[in-house]
Amino acid sequence: MKLPSSYLPYRVRSAVRFTVVGTTGMFLQTWFFMAALLWLSQPDKGSLLYYVAFGIGYVVEMIPNYLFSNWYTFGTRPNLKNAGGFVLARVINMAIQLGLLPLALKMFSTWRDDYISFVVIFIGGCINYIICVIFFKPKKKPETAED
Repeated sequence: MKLPSSYLPYRVRSAVRFTVVGTTGMFLQTWFFMAALLWLSQPDKGSLLYYVAFGIGYVVEMIPNYLFSNWYTFGTRPNLKNAGGFVLARVINMAIQLGLLPLALKMFSTWRDDYISFVVIFIGGCINYIICVIFFKPKKKPETAED
């Protein structure tokens, strides 16, 4: 049985699947972030421990995200090239997220932490997709909807 996204052209299919994996990752990252906040005794917004909690959520979520990006999103197997590209994309993504987090905390100070993290993670994820496309190339020509 083929998934509905299997009938889309490769570039559209990978973007749709990246969105599914990324959205799942966003919720996982936010859940791990909130759990780390609890574990660190609810540090103040903007404190070092607050950013440590954010980093914990980010790093823990990377493992399933990498695996699903390979198998489901791009139809590739884990290897050193795409792992290096994934880590590079994620380092850039994290720099963007950590750069945007203080700004978002100031701009949306009345919002809950999980809402703020969703906005920041979404913006970083869009840029992350563009970088990942470069490193996750299938070995064979991808099928298209016309095949």
